[in-house]
Amino acid sequence: MLSCVQLPIDPALYQDDVRPIVSKTIERFGLEEWKAGVLTNSLHGHLGIYAIMGVKMGLAAIEYLGVEPGAVSIRSYAGMKPPVSCMNDGLQVSAEATFGHGLISSPPTDMPIPMADFTANGRVIQMRFKQNVESMIKNEIRQAFDKYAHTPPYWEYVRKLAIQYWAELDRKELFDIVEITSSR
Repeated sequence: MLSCVQLPIDPALYQDDVRPIVSKTIERFGLEEWKAGVLTNSLHGHLGIYAIMGVKMGLAAIEYLGVEPGAVSIRSYAGMKPPVSCMNDGLQVSAEATFGHGLISSPPTDMPIPMADFTANGRVIQMRFKQNVESMIKNEIRQAFDKYAHTPPYWEYVRKLAIQYWAELDRKELFDIVEITSSR
């Protein structure tokens, strides 16, 4: 459980470009989102847009369902090819639903979608990025790729955007949520 994970909250202990967002991000979105973001990006290997958005989606889902991390199973439609599949790393960490525990699946697809079904206590919800959010991310990534290809400046730009999205985008406003089934 992320609540038992101890991570530094002193901005001085983070890289220069992350320092300015540490305190305000924790204050605005909570320590759990901060921890999940730090752990996800460590696991993921770099600070990425879809990984951060996966963190926000996973936390929004467990809050909506009123369950603890680890009590939800996930079917992700993000596929297994970057960049959209990077969302799966954020989902795993924030919802504590790992491939190793069999709590997340993401079948390969040629048409990845930033969407997932979350199941807990007889309820199934489907969450997808709101259209304006999905378009914004796709456009930003496309523009960066068109300008830089996969060179170091591309990855620097993606990191900059990921930090901005982490600090500014509220998980309660990013997703369309549809209740598919409910036993209540």
